[in-house]
Amino acid sequence: MDFWSSFNPLYSVSGFFVGMLVGVTGVGGGSLMTPLLVLLFGVHPVTAVGTDLLYAAITKTAGTAVHGRNKTIDWRIVGRLAAGSLPAAAVTLWFISGMDRGSISSVAVITITLGYMLMLTALLLLFRRRITEKLRILGRNRSHVAPSTMVLLTVLLGLVIGVLVTLTSVGAGALGVTVLLALYPSLHVREIVGSDIVHAVPLTLLAGMGYWMIGEVDWLLLGTLLIGSIPGIIIGSHFSPRLPERLISTMLAITLALVGSKLVFA
Repeated sequence: MDFWSSFNPLYSVSGFFVGMLVGVTGVGGGSLMTPLLVLLFGVHPVTAVGTDLLYAAITKTAGTAVHGRNKTIDWRIVGRLAAGSLPAAAVTLWFISGMDRGSISSVAVITITLGYMLMLTALLLLFRRRITEKLRILGRNRSHVAPSTMVLLTVLLGLVIGVLVTLTSVGAGALGVTVLLALYPSLHVREIVGSDIVHAVPLTLLAGMGYWMIGEVDWLLLGTLLIGSIPGIIIGSHFSPRLPERLISTMLAITLALVGSKLVFA
């Protein structure tokens, strides 16, 4: 099929605005792109998740390069998260491959889980600063935790993220960063964010390739989204310091909460 003859500019326009919001707020594209594809364009939820996972892997690779250059990556955290998330992603993919993905129950599992993850993301986005401060204080005031326990907790966090991201394409950023702030209070927030982004690349790539193998990736859709989203992320990142980030984050959180509620209670 010729790409340009099947090109839908609305996908690129949507990708551009999602990219801009990601650049301004730092919220992962999965929180925005997957529900947009499902609710606005009527894409099957499984195909939307699979396509968005590869979309995330490509877009987060650029973020990895930036954080690598700025030396804001803690490779211990990346390795520990990956030790839990990659096997969890593989098992979740095996489970999805055996599902009747066209059945009502299968669609319901993905859409309802996605809806709850969007509402959680909205909550964390609204109260991110307050939650971050509380977690940092809690982490600094806790009694000494054995290094082996820290390793185990980080691997378990990776396991949970692996399941959620593979099932919904949402969770790596909102959930991962929040919990890591409590586990590693001595690290700078930039290192936590950088490590989380780097970890998301192999996770989303593995999960996305798994969806491709079971035939649930729309490559035409992926290419069309990237045409808009890549310049959108660049422009959003450039103007981020000049925009009212708090106002935009609040509006985005309300939108995610409403969309999440629609997916759960529809």
